[in-house]
Amino acid sequence: MLTRWPSIHPIIQSSVNPFAMLRQLSHELTIATHQRGLHEFTREVEAWVGRNQFQEGLLTIFLQHTSASLLIQENASPDVRRDLEAFFKRLVPDGDPLFEHTLEGDDDMPAHIRTALTTVNLGIPVRAGRLALGTWQGIYLWEHRVQGQARRVVLHFLGE
Repeated sequence: MLTRWPSIHPIIQSSVNPFAMLRQLSHELTIATHQRGLHEFTREVEAWVGRNQFQEGLLTIFLQHTSASLLIQENASPDVRRDLEAFFKRLVPDGDPLFEHTLEGDDDMPAHIRTALTTVNLGIPVRAGRLALGTWQGIYLWEHRVQGQARRVVLHFLGE
């Protein structure tokens, strides 16, 4: 006879079926950015979660680059994206004479610093078959180079 673990602490309690088999799956997306700025790809991630019928677990998103980053940000007002870009333009200007690493142009080292100040990975819970994002949250690739790139993003799900 199978029994449930005792509820010793509320953190142990879960809505996940304790007898379900964990699934693990990964997938790679390529995102063409075309220019510096925030590029939303929430729909692509939601579509992958839906196609695979994931129900409960954790989705990890990882960017395989050092001159772009990932961000969860408001997706309602484009002013937010413009203001973020304006702030980073002031914070880390292209062509700053402080930087020695300019092999690929004036935006090369600033792109690396922008990435260091943000992140290249995100963790998003999946609950009841949906990403547990807030009402105005979207998933963005933030291109820090002036010229667009083809960026590789790895999605990895662990759960049921």
